[in-house]
Amino acid sequence: MRHPERRQHADRIHRAIEAGEAAMSALVASWKRSAALHRLDPAERRLPQRLGDHDLAMAREHVAPLLRAAQTTLDRLFLAVGGMGCCVLLADRHGVPVERRGAPGDDGTFESWGLWTGCVWSEDSEGTNGIGTCLVEQRALTIHRHQHFFTRNTLLSCTTAPIYDHEGRLAGALDVSSCRADLGDDLVNLVAVAVGDAARRIEAEAFRLAYPQARIVVAPAADWTPNALLAVDRDDLVIGATRAARQAYRHRGDLIGRPVPASDDAEARYEDGLRHAERVIVERALIRSGGNVTAAARQLGLSRATLHRKLGRLGLERPH
Repeated sequence: MRHPERRQHADRIHRAIEAGEAAMSALVASWKRSAALHRLDPAERRLPQRLGDHDLAMAREHVAPLLRAAQTTLDRLFLAVGGMGCCVLLADRHGVPVERRGAPGDDGTFESWGLWTGCVWSEDSEGTNGIGTCLVEQRALTIHRHQHFFTRNTLLSCTTAPIYDHEGRLAGALDVSSCRADLGDDLVNLVAVAVGDAARRIEAEAFRLAYPQARIVVAPAADWTPNALLAVDRDDLVIGATRAARQAYRHRGDLIGRPVPASDDAEARYEDGLRHAERVIVERALIRSGGNVTAAARQLGLSRATLHRKLGRLGLERPH
């Protein structure tokens, strides 16, 4: 980019910050962090910092469970967006891509831009950008061309979504980036949908791998979401919950160690036929066992504690 154009971009950023637009715009707020907090100059021309092989290997080791969970989804996402001249990056929570998918014919271009494993894309290093700003704000976003802080990055379009681990902590970010000048709003919107869906798939797979012996269920929240997952043990006690599930039930305190929750809305829609069928099954087991809860639980393949909870939920008196 020619020097006058670099200066124009830098001037536009400084004018927006000085005008106080940060209070109204998340983008300008990120620009302000980049300039005031991180002391970055938008006209700076240096390339992104890049980790050495040892440090990259350590970064990959720290997110090994996430990498295992992501492989198939990364392949699928690249099949969806690779034909549009995009690459796929999976970054850790420090903004360092640790896994990548790209077309061999585009690799030289992307590596020259720093869209490569081991390059540091944190906001404090690269200013406003898809990966770094997504991790700071913990939300899905697109930083399109001149929305980037550094002028040298204004040919990029980056769409990124955060990824949370099995305990609801921020683990990294999934990014699709392109250097295409003709990437219009319609394509950007399609990419955003694909990235968001892929991030949820990675989270779900990572959650399942973290609890291999548990039953994985969708939390029965009023605001249903397929990513609100619970890991449940044989006693119907929650031993793990995704971030979405924890947010859905944050008003009830910690989920871990408690029975599977049921939202009031979900309970109201519970089908009477299913409740009646479950009641009949439990009653027959109790009759066959002569009222012995332990024996009835064994017949049903449940623990004694689980059967006692079912008796209470179904309105059955506990046998004496």
